[in-house]
Amino acid sequence: MKLYGSVTSPFVRRIRVVLSNTPHEFLDLQIFSGEDRALLASRNPTLKVPCLEDDGQLIFDSRVIYSYLASKLDHDSLSWEEENLLTLIDAANDSFVQLMLLKRSDIDINQDKLIIRLQKERIESVFSSLSKQLEAGGFSGWTYPEICLYSMVDWVLFRELHSFKDYPLLLEFHEKHRDRIELTATDPRQ
Repeated sequence: MKLYGSVTSPFVRRIRVVLSNTPHEFLDLQIFSGEDRALLASRNPTLKVPCLEDDGQLIFDSRVIYSYLASKLDHDSLSWEEENLLTLIDAANDSFVQLMLLKRSDIDINQDKLIIRLQKERIESVFSSLSKQLEAGGFSGWTYPEICLYSMVDWVLFRELHSFKDYPLLLEFHEKHRDRIELTATDPRQ
């Protein structure tokens, strides 16, 4: 089993955590240029990470990879409620990635432009919804949705993309899990 990704990607990190007790090879790629970009393109036409190669099969996208691994490794499959939670997490995560790419492209993300407003509006809507889920006792275990939520919150903190000042429950959730061995082992700050 071979996982293609980057150490800093929150989408890759969630799969690395799921695979933390499973033998696999992890290829840490510099996904934006050079030979690593060419390798990624040869494995995944979306040019996104993660990508999993197993038994001659290539699997794209962290959610599809998780479904594959859940079946292969006898993990619990996701309920529809959990799938909806992942849709929320992924939507905010995708918006943050877009904002980061705009910043890296020297585009001021504080300007009042439609693309920027839409990303920020989505983030606030999702954070509000996730906070309500936490307030109601959601995300109380340590399964794939919790792994995904942690990976997103930690990545946003790592990239300094949001203060979370209006979302203390998200920070409490992060603090509660930060010392887990599989999280310290996959911390992008290392």
